[in-house]
Amino acid sequence: MSNERIIHTADLRSIESSLGNLRGEIQHISGQVQSVGQYVEAVGQEVLDVQQRVDALAKDFHEFVKKDQMAKELQLAETRVVKIRQEIDIKYGHYEEVRRRVTGILQAVDISLVKKETIENTTEEHMLAAPRYWLAPCLIALAAWLNDNRELADRAMMEALRRDDEKTSLFFALVTRRGTRYKASREWLDRYFGLQDPHQLEREMIVLIDGFTNGIFGPEARAKCGKHINEWIEELSQKVGFVEEQQEQWKVALEAKAKRLNDEVYPYLRQYSSTWPELETSLQGAKLHLVIHNYFKDIFSKEITPAKSIAVAVDALLDTLVSKFDDEELPLRKDERLQSLIIEENGDRNTAQQRFNAEKTLEHRVSFTQLLTNFAMHPDVSQASIATQKFSIALSKDWIRQAHDDLTLNNRAAVPKKIDLQIEEWTGSTINGDNEQELVESLTNHIHDRRDKDLAQVRLMLKHWVGLAAGIIFVFMGFGVPFLFVFALIGILYFFVSKRNLAKTKEKMKQDYDKLLQSCKDILRAVLSDVVDWRKEYEAEDLNAVKVSELLDEITPEQYTFSGLDNARAVINN
Repeated sequence: MSNERIIHTADLRSIESSLGNLRGEIQHISGQVQSVGQYVEAVGQEVLDVQQRVDALAKDFHEFVKKDQMAKELQLAETRVVKIRQEIDIKYGHYEEVRRRVTGILQAVDISLVKKETIENTTEEHMLAAPRYWLAPCLIALAAWLNDNRELADRAMMEALRRDDEKTSLFFALVTRRGTRYKASREWLDRYFGLQDPHQLEREMIVLIDGFTNGIFGPEARAKCGKHINEWIEELSQKVGFVEEQQEQWKVALEAKAKRLNDEVYPYLRQYSSTWPELETSLQGAKLHLVIHNYFKDIFSKEITPAKSIAVAVDALLDTLVSKFDDEELPLRKDERLQSLIIEENGDRNTAQQRFNAEKTLEHRVSFTQLLTNFAMHPDVSQASIATQKFSIALSKDWIRQAHDDLTLNNRAAVPKKIDLQIEEWTGSTINGDNEQELVESLTNHIHDRRDKDLAQVRLMLKHWVGLAAGIIFVFMGFGVPFLFVFALIGILYFFVSKRNLAKTKEKMKQDYDKLLQSCKDILRAVLSDVVDWRKEYEAEDLNAVKVSELLDEITPEQYTFSGLDNARAVINN
């Protein structure tokens, strides 16, 4: 009996000690389980944050690559322009010396400050320095003409015609007009016109049209120019598909005036609508109406300041003729223009190439109607005066209107009726942004479905139930072996601690989804607000289409044919 009491006492102490240790370990395990649960929640949130940062980083990376590429293109274009200009100067710098002599000789003769012998000697030197240049023998002929050396003048003139018949004929038409020799000027113009094919005109035709529109030529020559222009248009009009070709030609020219939207407008539509590219293109097309109207209105609002005299006017045309249209320099000039456009577009080569293709101002030969387009839309490159711009637009107004009408109809047809939306994997659509309640309900259901699916995943797993079952089994077994109560307690505690942590996790998840739903609702309302603003702006801009038609209706070619250097006035008969 004494021995049993000693064993019994010893066993109780051991169990009490074990239970004490077990209680501490269970509390420690419970704390660890709770910490693990919190850690899992934190990791889940960090994963979401990381995904958002990755998406933002990818977007920033693509923008960086684009900006870096544009910066490199810009730097390359700036370097290339300098090299091209240096190459032009090296290869054709001696041509510049010849060019400077043209008006210099004429003006020197006007005021009689230079001896004719000096003029003759300097022109001969330039003839030796530029053995292939068409202008060099023109200077010899001009100097011989001033010195009454007919034989030399004829030989030099024939050499100039051999080198470039068209430019030489136009050159002498201007020179003889400067000297008020109307008969000789008409003969040279007749020769020049006889060399022309309206389907393939040389670029220097701008000089003739500028002279025509600014009243440089005499009354009879002006009437003849007008007659030829009408004949060219009539001949071109006989071509099958001519009208369609003109419409397409002007559509390209008008579209080149479109301006890109500010990157900061409609930020929510940009981010949350897959329809944004179509919306952006449509709005740019609608804004184009006012751009075109203002462009034409600005041209016609400018006053033409006539030259002080025929001599001054002709000298300006001669400067243009001899300095802008030498075919040998054309490849380099085209490359120079492209690089300049890349610089203007801050390194955006694609946009610059589109503008360059639309200009067609540096083509060797183009049709008369393409020349009119170049004069009207690209005067800085085609060297057209305000008078020529006005005349070109007036003469082309029917084609411009048809092209503009086509652009308007195409743009209206391309306006998206339905605007697709996507927010946090939810998709919806709207037309005018007036179905907010319907979309909010759809978005709410989507978020709730996601929440319910995620909550369903947060549940007691098999291991938890195994722990509970093991604990119950050990309870029954512990009546015979008291130490098994320890394992029973561990299993049961593991089950209920896990259950409590899962409840906390679910509550936290519900709170997160409530915040997400509110954020998505705010985004949705912002997107719908952008939709409403976009529709209003598009309608307002689209109404400007009629302004272009009204402006063109007020224009007639007769209004912008001559500026008045001569008192006589000729009329183009349509």
